[in-house]
Amino acid sequence: MNPPMGLLNLLLKDPLTFVLVAVPLLYSIILHELAHGWVAWRMGDQTARLQGRLSLNPLRHLDPVGTLMLFLFGFGWAKPVPVNFENLRDLRKGLIFVSSAGIVANMLLAFTAFLLNHLLSPSPSGILAPVLYYSAQINIMLAAFNLIPIPPLDGSKIFMGFASTKFQYLLLRLEPYGFFIIIGLLYLGALDPLIDFSRWCILALIRFLLP
Repeated sequence: MNPPMGLLNLLLKDPLTFVLVAVPLLYSIILHELAHGWVAWRMGDQTARLQGRLSLNPLRHLDPVGTLMLFLFGFGWAKPVPVNFENLRDLRKGLIFVSSAGIVANMLLAFTAFLLNHLLSPSPSGILAPVLYYSAQINIMLAAFNLIPIPPLDGSKIFMGFASTKFQYLLLRLEPYGFFIIIGLLYLGALDPLIDFSRWCILALIRFLLP
């Protein structure tokens, strides 16, 4: 996997632009989590709302390590929004819709960045150009990364919504070790083809929808 986001290079070469770009990128992961909580609330679970997580305040969402990963490697995470799936009116639909919400939010943000770039063509000028570029690329990467069907990533819970009860149980048993499995597979490059394919599909969809 070769993320096209040279954020470290941007920090070293143009710190001011990096700071201005940082805000929309941080909100990419905040809105990802907020989308999970909002859909869960609409489907019957009040947990995120009661814990004050349906908020745009970054202090309620940001995870230090996940934020650092975002700027170092082009993908990261916030503190997961708490969801009690047992409170949802339909568990299977809840697994699919709540888990998909963050991915859809990132895809919509990427689409918006591409759309603004298209409307301002031949090309946006000044600080807007890198803001739109990095916003689009980071959100595509976040969506593609979260589609990986390994717990605790969203892709695994989407998959659980279609799987048998027995397989759901196996995925839940795997979740405590999932993060280490993902890091190991990323280190070995084993997830690169899957992430690259997901990125390609997301880009193809966005380009199809653009006017």
